[in-house]
Formats: sequence, structure tokens, C-alpha cells
Amino acid sequence: MKILVLGSGVVGVTSAWYLARAGHEVTVVDRQEAAGLETSFANAGQVSPGYSSPWAGPGVPLKSVKWLLMKYRPFVFWPMPDPHLWRWLVQMLENCTTPAYNRNKGRMVRLAEYSRDVLRDLRAETGITYDDRQQGTLQVFRTAKQLDSIASDLAVLRQYDVPYEVMDTAACVRAEPGLAASAHKIVGGLRLPGDETGDAFKFTQNLAEMARAAGVTFLYGTTIRRIRADGGRVTGVETTRGVLTADRYVATMGSYTPALLRPLGMRLPVYPVKGYSLTADITDAARAPVSTIMDETFKIAITRLGDRVRVGGTAELAGFSLRLREPRRATLEHSVTDMFPGSCDVSKALFWTGLRPMTPDGTPVIGRTALENLYLNTGHGTLGWTMACGSGRVLADIMTGRTPDIAYEDLNIFRYGT
Repeated sequence: MKILVLGSGVVGVTSAWYLARAGHEVTVVDRQEAAGLETSFANAGQVSPGYSSPWAGPGVPLKSVKWLLMKYRPFVFWPMPDPHLWRWLVQMLENCTTPAYNRNKGRMVRLAEYSRDVLRDLRAETGITYDDRQQGTLQVFRTAKQLDSIASDLAVLRQYDVPYEVMDTAACVRAEPGLAASAHKIVGGLRLPGDETGDAFKFTQNLAEMARAAGVTFLYGTTIRRIRADGGRVTGVETTRGVLTADRYVATMGSYTPALLRPLGMRLPVYPVKGYSLTADITDAARAPVSTIMDETFKIAITRLGDRVRVGGTAELAGFSLRLREPRRATLEHSVTDMFPGSCDVSKALFWTGLRPMTPDGTPVIGRTALENLYLNTGHGTLGWTMACGSGRVLADIMTGRTPDIAYEDLNIFRYGT
């Protein structure tokens, strides 16, 4: 079967890989000149199934007001006359209940745990490298209130048999010796030993080359203009290379997917949530993180990637703007220099921003649509790297007629009534 994959980020490339491994003839189309050059380029680097949680949850509306008033803000909102933004916000608020949070977190952990296992299998099978480490992640709490609030998350981790450790300050320092200088600022932590880290961009580029060697065609520098449909089926995709046709089509264009679907009568509630990162060279390895640290106060991830430190986070609702804002850099710099002083040279760090495709319930959209030969794999938010391999494998199984290894029926677009 001939399949056209629209988008070559980490989700698009993993989709192409698993579809090709299932025996299909796959072509990937992207406007960029290589794979992984947009949202996958410089994300936080975590493969963290245990930290897979929806942003919508009890208390989040009040917390967001507090975040907006902080000097180093984890959340920034630029009000705009954009009906898609306001509709998305309303849907997100509807998910800020305990039952919705538990449902959404459960299915996110289910997919993310599976994805981590699929990634491990891929690494063992191919030997792919990407500055990967398998040394767990540690969420650190600066206040007792933060530590006391993790009970509901622990219940979900126990439900899905995710190993975890609740640690005091001394145990946090034993796990991450670089925290010794900031130990007096920490009251405890939550460690997930099964989590991993790695450079999503290196992974995407390397897997794209492996996919090319396995027969996948990549059409870079090709802008996708619109999807043609007739009689309940996609008939082609208009691009700057002309109309491209296939037997089946997969949209993996992240935040840009909804605009592609609207002319087809599909309302996909995915909105860009802008994130930022710094990538700095390590100047003192003994002071640097071993794996990933989650700074709960500022919602910042600090990750060791080889001889570099990646500092990623903040959530900014600013539409499709890619403007680099210095106050966001200040937040990232503050978190890493406060937790790991002297570990890296932030003054020379690469400052980057990308658009995370976020659904209002936190769960990605994977599977079929109302058009019988159009499929989706998008809406992963901050967890595209964590969920990429599992999402690609689930999608390939669905499209090939195999039953996926995990429950998948609640992942498609129909949960939104569209």
C-alpha cells in the first residue's frame, strides 16, 4: 500500500519508519530541508512516561493566575482575537476536573509507557544513538506543599505499575550529585528510574536516514497547500511539487494540522503552546546533571545530553509567533543556575523556541478520521519525543489491520465529536 506522510518531525519520521517496516511504500513530505527542524529540533530531551500528565487538572485555573504573576513565569498568555484559541481554552477548562484528569493521565501514561518500551526495542534492534541515557528522571520540590500534592499522581503510577521513589533531600543529592550546591533549596523529590533522556533532533535525523535506507522517500523543501477530498476519501495533496497521490494519507504536522483539516469539515482542537530552550556546553561535569531534573516551581526540565545541558520549558500562548523573548530566557537561565550553579556557560547558550501541538485533554490524536483513507498522528504537546515511537507503532498497526498492543480506541479524533 502506498502511504503519504505529511510532516517530518519526530512523530512523522517514526510513523514512516513503522509503516515501512510493516511493508508499505512510504513517502514523507515536509517544507523544511531536513527532518526534525521545527518542534523536534531542541526540545527538553526527556523520554518521561511517568511525568506524562495533562496540563488541565483540578486547581490549574487558579495556579495559572499565580504563574502569570511570578517574576520567572512558567506560563505566559497573550490575549488575541483568535476564535480557535478561545474555543481551545474553554475545552481545556472543561477538562480541569478530577475525573477528567484521572482519565486523561491514565491514557497518557498508558501510551507513554508503551512508547518507551518500543523505543528500547528500536534501540536494541538498530543500534541507533542520540546522546541517550537510561538513568531516570528526578522531579525536585522546593516547598512541602508541592511534595504533599503528588498523592493523586502516585496513585496513577501505582495503577500502571510505574516504578517510582519519593525521596528526601539527601536522597535527591545522592541521585544527582550536582544538586549538592542547591540542596538547601530542596525539600524532596520524586524519581522515576525507568525514564530516559536523549536528543530528539539527533534521533529524528538518524532514524530518517535509516528509513531512507529502508526505502522511504523524503520530499523535503515541499510546501503542503491543501488536501483534496471527494466521496468521503482523500484524492490527493496539493503541494509545490504538484498534486501527490497515495492509497492512504497521514497528517503529522503538529500545530499546523488543524488548518489543513478545517476545509475538510474537521475541527481538531490542537493549539500551539510555545516552549523555549537553552542548550549550553558543560563547563564542570561534576556540577552538571546526570540525567533530567524537573524543577517543579518553574516547570523547567534540565537535561544532560552528552557534553551539553538542555534547559527547556515555559508555556506561552502566543499563536504561531516564533519570536524569541528575553524574559523567557531569563527564566531558563535562573532555573539551571539556581539548581546547578557553575555547571554550564549560559551566556553562550543556544536560545530556541518551538510550537508544541497541544490538545485540551493532553492526549494526542492517533488513528482514523471521517475520511476513510486519512489518518492522524498529532497533538502530543510537550510529549512528542516521549510518545513518538509508541504512537508511530500504534498508527502502523491500525493502518495495517493489526490490533495494537495497547488500547487505542480512545485516542482518535472522534472523542471530540468530530
